[in-house]
Amino acid sequence: MAEKKLSKKTLSSSFHHWYYGNLTCFTQEHMQTFGYLAAMLPIVEELYSDKEDQKKAMNTYTAFFNTEPQIGSIVVGITAGLEEARANGEDGVTDETINGLRAGLMGPLAGIGDSLIVGTLIPVLLGIALGLSNGGNPLGAIFYIIVWNLLAYFGMRFAYNKGYELGGKAVEVLVGPQGQAIRKAVGVVGGMVIGAVAATWVSVKTSLELKNSSGKVFLSLQKQLDNVYPGLLTAAFIILCWWLMAKKKMSPITVMLLLVVIAFVGVLVGFFDPGLKY
Repeated sequence: MAEKKLSKKTLSSSFHHWYYGNLTCFTQEHMQTFGYLAAMLPIVEELYSDKEDQKKAMNTYTAFFNTEPQIGSIVVGITAGLEEARANGEDGVTDETINGLRAGLMGPLAGIGDSLIVGTLIPVLLGIALGLSNGGNPLGAIFYIIVWNLLAYFGMRFAYNKGYELGGKAVEVLVGPQGQAIRKAVGVVGGMVIGAVAATWVSVKTSLELKNSSGKVFLSLQKQLDNVYPGLLTAAFIILCWWLMAKKKMSPITVMLLLVVIAFVGVLVGFFDPGLKY
């Protein structure tokens, strides 16, 4: 019996199903499960000619799955390689093996992906785009749309193909000491980038001033704060947002609405000036 080998066309089709549909039918119950099923469908259809065998193989991927979609492409590639091995009768490749690997990788990869992609790459690209957008220049938006999509597409494709090549060996690389070191390093870099972006683009100032009976200003709170700690209000608001989302588990939308309320009340009491350019 000839060994079954996935064609480049099938691997490409599987990747594109994941790239375009990783959030297909996304729900809190299933998350990325249906996107995963869509990505594995071309793999299973090529490896198994019998419909019952296809159904049995696809049933493996109905288990819950959720990770960072870009870095998570590697998991789809790994399981494509494992499914190929199972179709060729390789010992030890079972439903439990595949789902155990998926469950073991989706958490660590989510941590790496959130730090590397969401916490580092996207803020850097947005920072560059904001700089290019000064004065209403559309170049910033064009830059972000083109560069992000190119990086996402080719990065995800590389991760998928690398996962297919690695197969089960990827577990040791991504979950072992090497993977832990990568996650820690990326987390540090991500924190530095977020801090730099916040310091560059976020500015919170107060217009509160105290005047004497003759109307002369004898105390400007913003000037006093700048003398003691420049950017204190900005840092305080950033820390507040982090605390509300990280510790109190508030959603970003709720935090933004709270900031709107704070700004509105601040203007009413004279703490913020609605005409002040930040």
